[in-house]
Amino acid sequence: MKNKGLYKALTITAFLMSFIGCTNLEEEILDESLTGTGQAELVSGSIAPVYGLLRSGVWLHTNQFGLQEVASDEGILPYRGGTDWYDGGKFIAVHQHLMTPSNGLVTDTWTQITLTLSRAVIAAERLNEAAETGNTNAQAGYYEMVAMKAYLNMLALDNWGLVFKKELSADVSQILRGQEAIGYIESELLSVVDLIRKDNDPGRLNQSAVKALLARLYLNAAVYRNPYGTPEFRKEDMDKVIQYTNEIIAGPYSLSPEYFDLFSDDNHTNKELIFALDQRGVLETDQQRWAYWSISGDQIPRPEFPNTRGTDAVAATSDYYQTWVDAYGNVDPADADARFFKKETNIPANLQDLTGVTPLNDAEHYYSVEATQFEMDRGILRGIIWGPRKDGSGNILRSSDGKVRIYPVINRRTSGANLTYVNHTRNVDFTGPGSLHNTGYRFSKYQFSHTGNNCCAYSSVDLVLIRLGEIYLMRAEAKLRNDDNAGALADINTLRTSRNARPAQTPKALTSINLDVLFRESGFELYWEAFRRNYQIRFGKYEGTWTGKTDNNVNKRLFPIPQRAIDGASSEEGFLVQNQGY
Repeated sequence: MKNKGLYKALTITAFLMSFIGCTNLEEEILDESLTGTGQAELVSGSIAPVYGLLRSGVWLHTNQFGLQEVASDEGILPYRGGTDWYDGGKFIAVHQHLMTPSNGLVTDTWTQITLTLSRAVIAAERLNEAAETGNTNAQAGYYEMVAMKAYLNMLALDNWGLVFKKELSADVSQILRGQEAIGYIESELLSVVDLIRKDNDPGRLNQSAVKALLARLYLNAAVYRNPYGTPEFRKEDMDKVIQYTNEIIAGPYSLSPEYFDLFSDDNHTNKELIFALDQRGVLETDQQRWAYWSISGDQIPRPEFPNTRGTDAVAATSDYYQTWVDAYGNVDPADADARFFKKETNIPANLQDLTGVTPLNDAEHYYSVEATQFEMDRGILRGIIWGPRKDGSGNILRSSDGKVRIYPVINRRTSGANLTYVNHTRNVDFTGPGSLHNTGYRFSKYQFSHTGNNCCAYSSVDLVLIRLGEIYLMRAEAKLRNDDNAGALADINTLRTSRNARPAQTPKALTSINLDVLFRESGFELYWEAFRRNYQIRFGKYEGTWTGKTDNNVNKRLFPIPQRAIDGASSEEGFLVQNQGY
């Protein structure tokens, strides 16, 4: 191929490794003829690698997902116990907004987004050629890949303030910023919004997903036009947000009464999901890292598979947790809001008091449950956690009837007379005591799939990227910025009170709303879904101070362009210009 431009932003090694990693995603084409029996293979062979890279590369926990989480006031990842998760300091630097053009978290995310975008360009070109011969399936796939290019470019615009305009694989990419970038993405989405598939299967981009992306684009346009200044939210942009969200809300989707069903086994059929990473195929790259990344490394989430465990990574900052406390005052948020917590590990009343109980004398302090019936608590995990325990040979401890014994989880980093339970504390920071493995409340939003046979793979839980809850939030914000307070309040209350599967925890309707309240609500609804940084920037809160972070430089709203990408494009003078402040 004669690809320049976009590929020059990549290292050859990263390029090759990403494409080698696609071999189990049906990239091999057995029949590339444009007619006859090869049509289906051509379409699936073109688009499957793109979706595969989106799942296993772009949205990997240590790429786009982690970048959004730890850059915000929602998540923090310290150097756990001085032994785990330092990784060259990349997570700490991003959280403190002190990243440089060589930061590994930023660089790896750039590589995966641009690689996947390159693959989408190739797929769109190939499918368009096939469509010209009368292949209607290829035509439908082409529309999908145009939307995918726009989606990936929106991620690049949000992260680095630029997009790559590239129609043919042999072209040199054009770098667009500001209004030009907005206009290009808008034109791509508008070109397919009335043509793309209309069914509501969330596993692939469809018409509702394109409308949601248009709404996101118009909602963020003020930031994208002027990334370092005070956003100017134009009425015409907000009107378009309302237009597209209206159309989606009037469609076949509905809000899920049980909030955590959105992130559980079989969520592919949940009527709230609009676009998600389909993981039903149980491929080697299907992963539940959004489930295990925050969980204690001593927790065994699925007793059927003793090797499952958490990894003690990202925790909720005390600042983020405080937003729940501020909202509900003297009432525990677990009792006031079904989105905060769902009790799944039902500890008998006679075992709940651990006074005088220690790991040294608790041999009989357990209850028994069928292995398949054990579930971790969901939501925000606080305090001492419970789960299965292993014997000295690594086997799950069971009662005489074969049921699994559930104990308080032991902190294996303690020993002897100092042996303790895992007790997740509110305070977590970059100090020695604040970065111990147990510190920080944990995100347990995604269920550990019953098909998962280790800590990282074989999950049937789709990873959610667009859902109806976000659509209501976008419409409420657009109404509020258009001075329709009553309309915004109605949307937020519809969203809150829809989570009513557990009536005692159904959030009560609000009596008033403003931008601060709406921002707070976005944090309650969308936590652990990689939205917080985007919302903080749009609501003017990204230069604030929170746990471990005091930098208030507006230049940090955008990440640095990786130095290796700039160096790789050095033969094209001025092709990639570093973002200001780096």
